[in-house]
Parts: sequence; structure tokens; C-alpha cells
Amino acid sequence: MALVLNEEQGMLRDSVNAFLSERAPVAHLRKLRDSRDAVGFDRPLWRQFAEQGYSAILVPEAHGGLGLGAVEAGIIGEALGRTLAPTPFLSTAVLAARTLARAGSQAQQAQLLPAIVAADLVIAVAIDEASKHRPAAIAAKAARDGNGLRLDGTKTFVLDGHVADRFIVAARTAERGLTLLLVDPRAAGVHVERTLMVDTHNAARLRFDGVRIEADAVLGGADAATAVLDEVLDLGRVVVAAQLLGLADAVFERTLAYLKERRQFDRAIGEFQALQHRAAELYIDIELTRALVLGALQAMDKDPAKAGLIVAQAKAHACTTANRAVQEGVQMHGGMGMTDEFDIGLYMKRARTLQELLGDAGFHADRVAAMSGY
Repeated sequence: MALVLNEEQGMLRDSVNAFLSERAPVAHLRKLRDSRDAVGFDRPLWRQFAEQGYSAILVPEAHGGLGLGAVEAGIIGEALGRTLAPTPFLSTAVLAARTLARAGSQAQQAQLLPAIVAADLVIAVAIDEASKHRPAAIAAKAARDGNGLRLDGTKTFVLDGHVADRFIVAARTAERGLTLLLVDPRAAGVHVERTLMVDTHNAARLRFDGVRIEADAVLGGADAATAVLDEVLDLGRVVVAAQLLGLADAVFERTLAYLKERRQFDRAIGEFQALQHRAAELYIDIELTRALVLGALQAMDKDPAKAGLIVAQAKAHACTTANRAVQEGVQMHGGMGMTDEFDIGLYMKRARTLQELLGDAGFHADRVAAMSGY
């Protein structure tokens, strides 16, 4: 498959970039940060985002969505990476929407998917339990309790969890089995703590103390979540990789503009060969990442079960490329790059969070090695 967008995908890219550039530039993030906004994102903006159809990308047409795929979700993710706009897109419109579409019952889908399309609900997916992404080490337990389940355990790094209307929680229900549960944050025994991340985006720590889960709140049946979770996580990983790509691209553009503007010894500093070489190497890195990320998105649409290797490669490479982009951006801006006056520092902080989200470069390099037989 050619590593290029088709005409419709190109139109979506232009549309979402124009929308976010106009309504959610980096100044929008600064405003939320400086006002210490309790929600962490602009709800009216999220509704406008939904009115454009962006929250409906992965929702099936039968439930009011667009029924599109990973490539389109990645296009939106890349645009969000460029402007650093905080939205529940990843938590709700990607992770939760795909989980419900794959594992939800007809009643669950009919109730929740249209609400995602309309931006009426924020749904947070709770997987990780420690400082590093380790989905194979889930310890939260859901034990049989009459006709339902009793949920105990903790979760961390739950995106938008402090304002979520529902949680989708992965818990262990057998020695090796995993089950996905719909949990109401207002239920007895649910404790939510907002965590302010370094990049001003939002997450939460959750604790479940004997939370009663009714049978109709199980997604896809008990002990049946592993395959669904693998697909959902890989989709999330490649969308995060697209965000890292958009971030690196934006930093590179800002750095090039600065190299052309800043003068030293009566010359633009971009005329110095050493800086030209560094910029050229970064450009090559970004373009390689662009091809790899698009290939991974296309692989997810073709056959998610076989896309794990290229998804891991894309996430690992996107992590290292974004890290290089922000480091070069700060250094080429000189001392000013470390000040809050310039936006480069905000991109560096966001890159650091995205690198950890759903597995850092080391985690995915290990996946690549394991899937390649090492």
C-alpha cells in the first residue's frame, strides 16, 4: 500500500489542522495552564470538535459515527500534536470508542457510542497500575460476587479520569484471564485523585475498594478481554505515535523559522553549516517516522491482529524522533529556548508525557525484539 493519504484523508488533514490552528493554538493551552482550569480542557471547544465529526471517526455508522479507521484517527492525533490542544480525543474517541465497538453489547453501544459522537460523555480507559506501561502485569481483581463482580485494585495514568463519566477498567478475573468492566465513578468504593502532569494535560489515579459491578456492566464477557485489549492498546499506541510526529513536525518548523530570523555576526544563524547539518538530519528522522507511522496506521486498518510489530516500531521511533526534535529545538533557540516566553519548552514537556504513554521507546524496542524472535 502506498504511504500517502488519499484525497478524502488529505481533506480531513487540512480541515482538522485549520480548525485547531484557529481555535486551539498553543496559546489555548497556556490559558488553561495559567488559569489552573479544574477540567483541564475546554468543554465548549470539545463540543465544537465533535460538531466537526472528529469525535465520531471510529464510531460505527449504525451509532451515528463516521465508521472510519486508524488512518483518520492518526490524522487527528497528528494535528493535536502540532498545537498541543488538550482534548479527550485519545481517551474517549479512540480508546473507549474502539473498546465499545469491539466488545460492547448492543445495549452498551446504543447507550454510549452516540454520546461519544455528541461529546456528551467522557469515558476513560484504565489499564496501567505502576509508573511504567505494563499491561501484562495487571493486578486489579474482579472476583465473583453473587450475580456480579467485586472490583478491587488501583490504576494510574488514567487519561481524563478526573472528569470521566464512565471508566472502562481492565481487571483480572482468573489466573490469566482479563475482563473489561464499565464502572460509574460515582459508585461506592471508587476513589478518584486528579494528577497534574508536567505538560498541563490531565490524568488520574483510581482506587477501587470492593466496588460492586453488575453483570450487564461487563464488556465482551468474563476472561475474554485479552484480544480486544491488545487491539485497543495498539490503536492507542499508533495514534500517540502520530501525536509525537505532529509535535516533532511543529517543533522543526518553529526551529527553522528561528534559524532564519536570529542573526549573529551579521548572518542568519541558519547559514552556519553545523546547524544546517543538524536540521537536515532531524528532517530525515521526521520523514522516516512519518512513513513508519502511516504504515502502522494502515496496518491497523488492514489486520489489527498482525499489526503489532510495525506499531511497536512506529511508537519506538516516534519517541526517539520527538525527543531529538525538542532537544535540538531548545538548543538551537539557545538560552531563550529554556524560557517560558518560547513555546519549545511546552513541546518538550508534552513529548515527555507522550513518550511514556502506552509504552516508551524501551518498552516497544523490547516488543520488536520479542516479535522478531530474539
